[in-house]
Amino acid sequence: MGRRTAITVALALALTTNVYAGPREQARRIHDRLTGVPASDAMLDAMESAIQGANGLVGAALYAIDGAPGVPATGDFYTVTVKNWATPWTNEARDVFAPLNDYSATVVGAVRDELDFRDILSADILYTGAVPGIPPYGISDNNHYEFLEASGANLGDVGVLVRDSQSGVTGLPAAAVAGVTTTRAAARAFFVDGTNRAMLRFTLLNHLCMDMEQLKDGNAPTDRIRQDVSRSPGGDSTLFLNQCVTCHAGMDPLAQAYAYYDFPYPGEDDAPGLELEARKDLGSIEYTGGSVQRKNLINSGTFPTGYVTPNDHWTNYWRLGDNSGRIGWQGQAGNESAIDLARNPAYSEGDGAASLGRELANSDAFAHCQVKKAFRTVCLRDPVDGTADAATVDGIVDGFNATHNMKQVFAEVAAYCAGHL
Repeated sequence: MGRRTAITVALALALTTNVYAGPREQARRIHDRLTGVPASDAMLDAMESAIQGANGLVGAALYAIDGAPGVPATGDFYTVTVKNWATPWTNEARDVFAPLNDYSATVVGAVRDELDFRDILSADILYTGAVPGIPPYGISDNNHYEFLEASGANLGDVGVLVRDSQSGVTGLPAAAVAGVTTTRAAARAFFVDGTNRAMLRFTLLNHLCMDMEQLKDGNAPTDRIRQDVSRSPGGDSTLFLNQCVTCHAGMDPLAQAYAYYDFPYPGEDDAPGLELEARKDLGSIEYTGGSVQRKNLINSGTFPTGYVTPNDHWTNYWRLGDNSGRIGWQGQAGNESAIDLARNPAYSEGDGAASLGRELANSDAFAHCQVKKAFRTVCLRDPVDGTADAATVDGIVDGFNATHNMKQVFAEVAAYCAGHL
C-alpha cells in the first residue's frame, strides 16, 4: 500500500470509527496529545476549520505545533513533548525527568527546524540557548541548559534555541563530531568509564529500538573481538561460542568507531568530599584523534591473542546474516568517501563516529523506530500489529523515508490518533 493511500485510509477510519468525535473534539484531542495543555477557543476554531477544509487533520496538528494564522502556538510541543521524548535517550537510566541538556536541546531544534533527522547521529550541529542572563555553554557542566529550562522560555522560538556548529561551540575538531552522540550529555552517559561499547548499545536501543539481545548473531566473524573478552568464561569455552560471540562479533568492530573518545572526570583526591556522580558532573568529553584511548586496551591479559584496537576504523559484520533483514541497511551510509564497499563488498566500513552514525541512520530500523516512538508519545500506547495501526505506521515510515521530517511524523501520528485512542 502506498504511503498516501495508507494515510488516507487511516485518517478516514479516524473520522468514522469514533463517530462521536466531531471536528472540534478531534481538534481538542490533537492539541492535548501534542502539547499536553488545553487549546484556546481561538486555536480550536482554527484547527476545526482546518479539519473541515483542505488541510485536514494533519493541518490541524501542524497548527497545534506551530500556530495558526493569527493564533500563536503555546510552545509546549517543543518545550515539553519533544524535550520529554528525547530526554530518556540522554542518560543510561533512561530517566524522562533529567534536565534539558545539549543532546535533548539539539533534538528539539532538529524537529523544530525540520532538519533531515538522520543527521542527528552524524552532523556538526548543536543547539544552544539565547535568553537574557544565560551562562555560556560549558564543556564541564550543564548550567547553560538548566538555566534555559528554568527560564521557561519557549524552545519553539528560533530566537531562544539557536542552531550552531558543535565544533565551533565545544572546541571538538570537526572530524570528531557525530551529532548527538558526541554531545557532552551523551559522553557523560556513554563514554564515561567502561570500554565505549555502551555508546553503541544505547545508540541502537534509542535510535533503532533494538537492544543487543535482539541482534545476536553467532555466525559473524570473530576476528575483531577484543582481548578483554574471555574465550573460556568460567572455564567453559562453549559459553563463549554460544553466548559471548553472538554479541561481541558484531558489536566490537562497530564500537571501534569510538576508539578515540573518553569522558574523564576528577578523582577522589582531586575533588575531595564529592560523591562519584557529582565528580562525573565536572567531567568533559575528550577526543584523542589518531591515538586509541587506553580504555579500549584494558584487560589485555584476559585473552592476549584477541583483537588489539589500532584506530577508529569500524566494519559492519551485521550487513550479512539475520541482522541484514532485521535492520534493513541502506546504501553506503550516505557517505561513499568514508565507506569502502569495494575492499570488502560483503560489509560496509568507515572511519570514526560520524560515518557510523550515517550507517545506522540510513536503515529501515531507524525510520521505523522514530515513527513508533512518536506514536507511543502521542497515542500513549504502542501500535498494534494486524490493525489499522500497522498500515498507518508503514505509511508514515514511507513519508519519513522521503522527507526525514520528524515534525511531519508527529503531525500525522496525532491526526491518526484523533480517532484511534
